[in-house]
Amino acid sequence: MTVTRERFEQGMTLEAFKAQMTRNRERFEENERTLEIAPADLQKFKQLPQTLHVLVLAEDWCGDVINNLPILGRLAEASGKLNLRIFLRDQNLDLMDQYLNEGQYRSIPVFVFFDEDFRELGHWIERPASITAKQREALAELYATAPELQGIAPGTSPGQMPEAARNRIMRFYSEFRAAHRAESDAQVVRELWEIAAKAAQR
Repeated sequence: MTVTRERFEQGMTLEAFKAQMTRNRERFEENERTLEIAPADLQKFKQLPQTLHVLVLAEDWCGDVINNLPILGRLAEASGKLNLRIFLRDQNLDLMDQYLNEGQYRSIPVFVFFDEDFRELGHWIERPASITAKQREALAELYATAPELQGIAPGTSPGQMPEAARNRIMRFYSEFRAAHRAESDAQVVRELWEIAAKAAQR
């Protein structure tokens, strides 16, 4: 199913998405406040030859949305060249299922770039692959060494863990994010530019 202009316009603006958030809005806005993007990267987006439409699939409970949607929002605001519309994943599975991670996972956020005529330029899912690999390696080490996680299978949903284990996992994600944020944010910007730059090549 192709995304039409009419369907795209049914999505929320970033401000409307933030207004309806019931979880993590403070974290989202803190990420917006503390985000640093190199001026040269912002300039590249400003020089795009046309306005691009970016369809976003998101939910307010997702850590990767809270981490990475502020980056796209800043690029849109600073450049004036990205027109964002945000759709809640769980209410728009027909859209979500066109952009499954590894062909099977409903990972978010998803950012889908379209040119002025709604021809798709490419899409981006969840987080940079390099960060995913580092996180997976660090998480495996945690499961092997943390007393709170002994006997718990990797991949278990935090909601199904005992409180001590869940708290340890949540602390891990917070500490990992803090340690790798600058690297991750810069990589997100690079990967989004790789998609957006295709508009200049058409």
